[in-house]
Amino acid sequence: MTNAEKNITCCLVVDDEPMARDVLRRYIEKIPTLQLIGECSNAIDALLFLQNNKVDLIFLDIRMPELLGTEFVESLQNPPKIIFTTAFKKYALDGFELEAVDYLLKPVRFERFLRAVNKAFPKKDIEHENSSGNSPKKTGTDFIYLRVDRKLVKILLADMLYIESARDYVKVFTKDKSYITRQTISSIEAMLSGNEFIRIHKSYIISISKIKSFTNELVEIAIKSFPLENSIAIVL
Repeated sequence: MTNAEKNITCCLVVDDEPMARDVLRRYIEKIPTLQLIGECSNAIDALLFLQNNKVDLIFLDIRMPELLGTEFVESLQNPPKIIFTTAFKKYALDGFELEAVDYLLKPVRFERFLRAVNKAFPKKDIEHENSSGNSPKKTGTDFIYLRVDRKLVKILLADMLYIESARDYVKVFTKDKSYITRQTISSIEAMLSGNEFIRIHKSYIISISKIKSFTNELVEIAIKSFPLENSIAIVL
């Protein structure tokens, strides 16, 4: 086996939507180090495929007929790396519990797809066909600016724990302090990296990486618990 062959990541796409599979197929084809070796429209076919093929990375839809993507992962003894794809934010915590590499919200943007692949294989130089030959630039930012007391304050995303909306203002809580801003919680949600934070309630946005525990009703971060809205369902 040559060094080039060793550097190839064999991918499987599992999604019951033909259009979603087509998008991922085109994205994978843009990256020389990724090779699409199979597509399945349901988890049952994916189980059979894995019995006869070596797969390094699965792009896996969650909401599928017969068997959910999360149930499929739970059935595997030694699962490959998983990147969940879903149109529903409410499934994000399921992916968190199953230690997936990342989850992509549909419609999936290529830059977000590329970031997830780099997270799966951080030691590889993931490039795509339109790149200049250098490692891709990091997409997005790792901070936001909030209006606090008539000035813009820089807040690192890595320091943020949760965001709480009150009547006329929003509180942003970090590891060290809290900030009060007149910006709306929706405007702050739009600034955040959508796959690192999730809005679990009309009044709360939380950092997924800061979750200590959760149930079907509550999510715990630090010493505070947050209610889950009825639309946010977690499969335990």
